[in-house]
Order: sequence, then structure tokens, then C-alpha cells
Amino acid sequence: MRTLEIKKNDANQRLDKFLQKRFSTMPKAMVYMYLRKKCVKVNGKKCDAAYKLCEGDVLTLFIKDEFFEATKEKNYEFLKAPNKLDIVYEDENIMLLDKKPGVIVHQDKSYHFDSLVARVQHYLYDKGEYDPEKENAFSPALVNRIDRNTGGIVIAAKNAEALRVLNQKIKSREVQKFYLCLLCGKPKRDEDTLKAYMIKNESKNKVSVFSTEKDGSKEMITKYRVISSDGKYSLAEVELLTGRTHQIRAHMAYIGCPLAGDSKYGGNKKSPDGFRYQALYSYKIRFGFSGDAGILNYLKDKEFSVDKKNIWFIQGT
Repeated sequence: MRTLEIKKNDANQRLDKFLQKRFSTMPKAMVYMYLRKKCVKVNGKKCDAAYKLCEGDVLTLFIKDEFFEATKEKNYEFLKAPNKLDIVYEDENIMLLDKKPGVIVHQDKSYHFDSLVARVQHYLYDKGEYDPEKENAFSPALVNRIDRNTGGIVIAAKNAEALRVLNQKIKSREVQKFYLCLLCGKPKRDEDTLKAYMIKNESKNKVSVFSTEKDGSKEMITKYRVISSDGKYSLAEVELLTGRTHQIRAHMAYIGCPLAGDSKYGGNKKSPDGFRYQALYSYKIRFGFSGDAGILNYLKDKEFSVDKKNIWFIQGT
């Protein structure tokens, strides 16, 4: 028998979800088997999987020691990543980070240790704001993501409550994201709200765009405004009104103005200047909360942006 006390970052989540995160080596089916057999008690009482945990709850666990031992081992893989970050804004709950093109947001098979989330965890560990030994299941996390070769603002949550609030606000479109991009050519209209449908090819990691709805398609809405143009290239501001894979890249290519440097969607065919990355930057974010935002109410209607001088393709436009 072992006991665990529920801490602030563990509260307000379902019991079964907490167990899956805390005992990551335990098969999901076994988690539910332990719950069915009443091997997990909350404050000494039997409890079902959907119970919402509260700070201070004490779990009594009658499970195999091997699962405790497996999760007890220190695994500070994030310390291998750099701890240097370009910080746009930081407070006790969140961080806004200026991710540079070429940096991945989460680990993948190609990059075993360096990622933006690992850098955030390393940074907060060095500041004394994150100690894995004091957490049961939570670790600082990214709220949104952008492609490896796209730069710009990524939100990081320092605690579980901030993560929950921001996930909900992004889902309800109460966080507005604005991008700057360099287009090949010039759109027919200086500003417009584009509507189309997309289907993603998972194997090719590429989307196809259609003017009408197809089986399995998803609607995408993209608002843009041309800031300047010399005919060859156009600098435009884009606001995402939906959040689809490669939305800006695919949608602008669909209207005949692919992003400079975007080989996947046709930019290199029209851009002989050898751009290393697609010319796209998430440069501004607005917390347009329409309802209660809990501990993040102080961010309501606040707007943050990166210095345009730091955006690599702005020079000379």
C-alpha cells in the first residue's frame, strides 16, 4: 500500500486521467482494472474514475510496487537542452516565447533532447520554479504550437490551472493569433477573409484545399491584409479564424500567392532568392477573453508582439 497527496497542479482533473499520467508505465487497461477492483481510494473511501480530484486529497493505492519504482526514477532529460529563451513576456503563470525557425516545439525522432518545451523546463528548473520531484504528474507545458520552420510566439503554462484555462480559451477562439508573412506575388485584393476546405494527407504531412466541402474535409477561414508590395513580393498580416494544419501556407498558395521559401506549397518555384525557411512569423497575440478566465483574468484584452526588427524576412520589405 502507498499513499499520494494531491497537490495544486494535480487538482481539478479526473482520477483516471491523473493515474495515467502519474503511472506512465502502467497500461491503460490496468489503470481501469485497479479502479474497478477498488484498489484506489480517495480519502479512505471508494471512488469512481470520473471523480474530480481536489487539492489535499489523499490517495491510497494498492498497486504493484514496480509502477512506483518506474515513476520514481529521476529523468531530467530536459537538462540536456539549452536553457536560453527569447522571452516576450513572463509572469507567475505563463510565458510568451519567441521561437526561432528551426527549433521544434516538442521532441521527435530526429531531435532526442532539444525542443522548446525542454528549454522551458530547463529554464524554470534553474530558476527554482519547477522541481519534478515535487510534482506527481504536472510539468510546464506549451499551450499552442507552430511548425519547426515557422517562427513566433508560443505560450507556455507554468502551472496546471493556467494550462487548463488557456486550453479552454484557445478552443473557444478567445485567444487571437496574428502572423506576418512574405507572399510571392500580390493577391487580387488588398484584404479579404478567405473560406475554403482542407483535407490532410497524414503520410505526406500536407493538406489539399478545395472550394467546396468534401467528405472528411474541414473548413478553414483565413483573414489577411496586404501591408506593402513591390509586385514580386507582398508583406501581409494574417489572422487565423480557424486553426488547421499548415492553414496559412496552404490557403495563400491556393489563391496563387504561396509563401516565399515554402517548398511544400510552391513558394520556391516562384522564389529564386533561396529562402531557408517559409517566410511566416507568429508575431502578435491578443487575449480577447469574453468570459471568466480564472487566475488569468488580468490578461483580458492585453496584446503582446515581437519586435519586427527581429523577424528575419522583414528586412528590405
